[in-house]
Amino acid sequence: MEKERYFMLDALRGCCLVSMILYHTAWDCVYIFGVNLPWFRTEYAYLWQQSICWTFILLAGFCAPFSKSGCKRGGIVFFWGAVIMLATCLFMPDNKVLFGILTLLGSCMLLTSLLKRFLSRLPALPGMLASFLLFILLRNVNNGYLGFEWWKPVKLPACLYRNYVTAFLGFPVAGFSSSDYFAVIPWLFLFLTGYFAHFIIMNSRAAEVLKKRTGRALIWMGQNSLFLYVLHQPVVYSVLFAASKLIKAS
Repeated sequence: MEKERYFMLDALRGCCLVSMILYHTAWDCVYIFGVNLPWFRTEYAYLWQQSICWTFILLAGFCAPFSKSGCKRGGIVFFWGAVIMLATCLFMPDNKVLFGILTLLGSCMLLTSLLKRFLSRLPALPGMLASFLLFILLRNVNNGYLGFEWWKPVKLPACLYRNYVTAFLGFPVAGFSSSDYFAVIPWLFLFLTGYFAHFIIMNSRAAEVLKKRTGRALIWMGQNSLFLYVLHQPVVYSVLFAASKLIKAS
């Protein structure tokens, strides 16, 4: 029997992927090739970046219950996150990625798969609300505080921020640097927000809407998002590098 597919989720993931590729192209232009794009250093670029990662993480959490082999899928995603981490440390040490988005998503998939029995006993709506509130409360943990963005009501003890293991969990040691940093805390709780939202939406009439086919190209991109994510940065960098050489030579 053919597995039922919710094409709107694929299309949404494809839209997010397009936005991410455009964002990373602009990031490379500014921070690697020195192009002057003043707007990219404003809060608008930050909001753009946040909209991409929030959507990706929520979608990944929402789609996690669809997987019949969450541990296998999580292991594959985590592996590619580790490959990117190693490759950037070796070849782009000034812009290295330590504990990036793929490492996070792989970790979240593994954790939710291992905790599936426990999570299934929790009611979906309270689970979703509690997860989102925890995400808001812990959003600034990576910067040494509880709170969200500019709201920093409590400073956390420095002893939590010790090494790369604590950095992976969400407590980076002083001097830690990564051009793409997504620690388990707080982002696991945004993933869980999407995870619990799955059971609310899939048990409502909205589930039928998700079956609609909208935009073949976006659906294809969404269905191949891991492959395109891993591939896009080397391709973008190569194109921009070639373009910069041509401009200098002309």
